[in-house]
Amino acid sequence: SSCLFTLPVRGSEGLYMVNGPPSFTESTAFQRDSGKNCKAVAFSKDGSLFAWCNGEKVNIVNVTNAELLCSFDLPKAVCLEFSPKNNVLATWQAYTTAKDGTAGVPNLQLHDVKTGKCLKSFIQKKMQNWCPCWADDESICARNVNNEVHFFENNNFNTITNKLHLQKVNDFVLSPGAQPIKVAVYVPGSKGAPSFVRLYQYPNFNGPQSALANKSFFKADKVTMLWNKKATAVLVIASTEVDKTGASYYGEQTLHYIATNGESAVVQLPKNGPIYDVVWNPNSVEFCAVYGFMPAKATVFNLKCDPVFDFGTGPRNAAYYSPHGHILVLAGFGNLRGQMEVWDVKNYKLISKPVASDSTYFAWCPDGEHIVTATCAPRLRVNNGYKIWHYTGSLLHSYEVPSNEEMWQVFWQPFLDGVFPAKAVKYQAVPSELPSAEPKPAQAYRPPALRNKPVTSSKLHEDEPPQNMKPPGSSDKPLSKTALKNQRKHEAKKAAKQEAKADANQEPAQSSASQNAPRSTVPAVTSGDPEVDKKIKNLKKKLKAIEQLKEQAAAGKQLEKNQLEKIQKETALLQELEDLELGL
Repeated sequence: SSCLFTLPVRGSEGLYMVNGPPSFTESTAFQRDSGKNCKAVAFSKDGSLFAWCNGEKVNIVNVTNAELLCSFDLPKAVCLEFSPKNNVLATWQAYTTAKDGTAGVPNLQLHDVKTGKCLKSFIQKKMQNWCPCWADDESICARNVNNEVHFFENNNFNTITNKLHLQKVNDFVLSPGAQPIKVAVYVPGSKGAPSFVRLYQYPNFNGPQSALANKSFFKADKVTMLWNKKATAVLVIASTEVDKTGASYYGEQTLHYIATNGESAVVQLPKNGPIYDVVWNPNSVEFCAVYGFMPAKATVFNLKCDPVFDFGTGPRNAAYYSPHGHILVLAGFGNLRGQMEVWDVKNYKLISKPVASDSTYFAWCPDGEHIVTATCAPRLRVNNGYKIWHYTGSLLHSYEVPSNEEMWQVFWQPFLDGVFPAKAVKYQAVPSELPSAEPKPAQAYRPPALRNKPVTSSKLHEDEPPQNMKPPGSSDKPLSKTALKNQRKHEAKKAAKQEAKADANQEPAQSSASQNAPRSTVPAVTSGDPEVDKKIKNLKKKLKAIEQLKEQAAAGKQLEKNQLEKIQKETALLQELEDLELGL
């Protein structure tokens, strides 16, 4: 099969295109741009157009024959992006004010790709979220201006057709796919009011009643909003800059689910610690979260936010579904050693465990078969290069730049959905010319005193094995309420039986008092001092009341002054309770 697609490589060796599998040769159609000053590159969404800026001009070429379509004199451009249907190229350069302090010239420009003329320019001071967001059909385009979202229709940028105005919109995301277009907006909390994410359907923005769904939360300094492909739900990762408990320097994260039908939930993650990554399966009915202090857990959840499969624990901090959603890669990059686990999602079976050490980048090829991993500067300045793998674990191609050079970026040419048909999952490693990349196992450090002694295995933690969370024989159909109730009763009975059996099997040889005490009648923990017990009971009651108040506030209820004061006493009460329970 001849190569249909390319990978651009950008670095100190210039900008060039590499043909994808199976040839991996440099493309002869695209003339290498040898300048060391290539700041940005972009493909159109369908992969047919390619743009780059080289410190002098921004050029657009047709990818199949590398014909130059247009060129703009924009030596300072550092960001480029095509609109979804290739009508507009957006460019951004750093904003500068004039010497006398007057406003600078507009630095965000929208160019007509067909005619090359500038349709509109705006002042856009921040690089973050610099690019306007288009709906996939380009019917609307939106940008965040001074805490409002401005909407334009049909690429007419001289008329703002709609505004979404809330207290202070910090961020927004348009839904993917066909109309009707939906908008997820995030408004950070202020002065004791919670933060919230709301979903709207364009253009119905009037009043709180017009929102499709709303979710408020207290713990949020910033949020990440992720639409699923079918645009039926959004996952929100809310994080605080600092973890008040001091348990982690990542701050604290919580994961929320909001559906366009108005349902919302907090996703319960069974291990404490950071949320490293959350990804939707392209099928839109499941998502995977990687979370918890190392070794991290990874779990797949359904739309009811119930766990479907738990991958146990391991050295990982990222998850990547293949474009067709058949395969899931869990990986540990960055400060971890680059171990990857490639899973067949339908059967939850492990396919391969390749290792790509020192990787700073990972991406699935649109064909759903190949993967690129790369080590790029400025994240890592040594051993820059890229590797191309087959998901069955075979390393097919590897390139490392000469030691005095750097590589800044490598990525696949994109394709529209449906260009590559889904194929059956293989387990047998595909043949490769290259030896498999087995890194040398690092030797654990041993202090001099122990070096001649036999090695004893000392594990800091036991790894949890993967486990299926669906009850056996369960179909994917949701159970009716009665069926659920009966199932739970049945499970409770079964558990009670096993417990009784376990108690009966206790050997008298091991019988210490604790083991003979029947398990059902474990006494409540008491301090032995009735006065203290009474205090503890009262404190627990107060804390429960505070929890309820916080829930009401999060649901949008205005609290009275005395109620807000109660909430503020929570930390002190928790401390008091802890002191009493410890008998201080």
